[in-house]
Amino acid sequence: MPNAAASRLVLEAYSEAAVISAARECLQQLGRNPSIVLAFVTADYRPHLADFLELVQLHAHATLIVGGSASGLIGTGVEAEDKSGFSLQLLSLPDTRLCPITFNEEQSDDFTEADWKAAVGRAEDSDAWLFLGNPLKVAAEPWLNAWSAAFPGVPTFGGLLSGGERGDDVFVFHNRSEIDAGVVVGFKGGVKVHTVVSQGCRPIGEPHAITGATDNVVKSIGSLPAYDRLNESFESLSAEDKARAAGNIFAGLAVNEYVDDFKTGDFLIRNLVNYDPDSGAVALAAYPRVGQTLQFQLRDRHSADEELKHLLAQKAKEGVRPFASLAFLCGGRGEGLFGKLSHDAEAITQQFGGLPSVGLFCNGEIGPVGKANFVHGYTAVIGLLE
Repeated sequence: MPNAAASRLVLEAYSEAAVISAARECLQQLGRNPSIVLAFVTADYRPHLADFLELVQLHAHATLIVGGSASGLIGTGVEAEDKSGFSLQLLSLPDTRLCPITFNEEQSDDFTEADWKAAVGRAEDSDAWLFLGNPLKVAAEPWLNAWSAAFPGVPTFGGLLSGGERGDDVFVFHNRSEIDAGVVVGFKGGVKVHTVVSQGCRPIGEPHAITGATDNVVKSIGSLPAYDRLNESFESLSAEDKARAAGNIFAGLAVNEYVDDFKTGDFLIRNLVNYDPDSGAVALAAYPRVGQTLQFQLRDRHSADEELKHLLAQKAKEGVRPFASLAFLCGGRGEGLFGKLSHDAEAITQQFGGLPSVGLFCNGEIGPVGKANFVHGYTAVIGLLE
């Protein structure tokens, strides 16, 4: 029996009728009971959350539900910002072992590599992990470092959830209960998970090896002061790009040194924290190493548009034929970045057709670059299920 998916995006205030209708329609389209249900709801659904989850469990015949709150929702070809509603996806994965692991705030802070291996048990051999976390409870980078050390080379994708206008109405759920910090679901066998991580940048200037660095401060790049290399990269831009560059230049750190021709997608993008023209130093929101290749990057709507479409087309050229997608988009993308609604969701449908899709706007996105997992910002992380 092949893998299958069905999804619905409902943009209205909570009502039993709307939830029942969406769950039944998805179940009918799927034609069998789901292996897992993904659901994201806006913060105004919280008073009704117990009823919402009970109805989904009953009418979608769900034995495993994971999801949480969202400031904006994503469905097939559609992004809904500042609207009430929910996004629902049913997945039937008959040959896949699914292993949900929930954890609390204390575990997210204190668990070591060994602790995570012990907690996960037989799910240790998962081929991919889906992560959903509460940003108020999970210190994402320390957690991800310990998690990735426990399961090296295994892609982890997903996001830190978002919520209401105050930013503190954020929650994660597993089955019919809210959970303290987060949930990770392991996928083993049956389904292939292909990740697209679009950081929205394009390289500018030339790549050079870092020749001097202490902690997060880069002192020299290619034997010249780092600030001089930054200025050199800025001067390489066209007049039009220079006008857009203020606050939009970032550092790209190569994730693989064994590349002859660095291009979009070969770098981990990190913020410039500060720079000092007098000393020539540039401080990053990262800890680069001497010998690592650095190339400065420009982030704008044009770069973000081109990169996402390029990466999706690359997956298609590689022969990926997904039956469903999961989208985790930074809250800084959407209409605010692109000047139009539903840019990223439409890019998926333009490349792969009307896949049953689910997703949300996040407070931080998690996905692999190269063979390592990272926490990102301003990024689209898309899981293509094949």
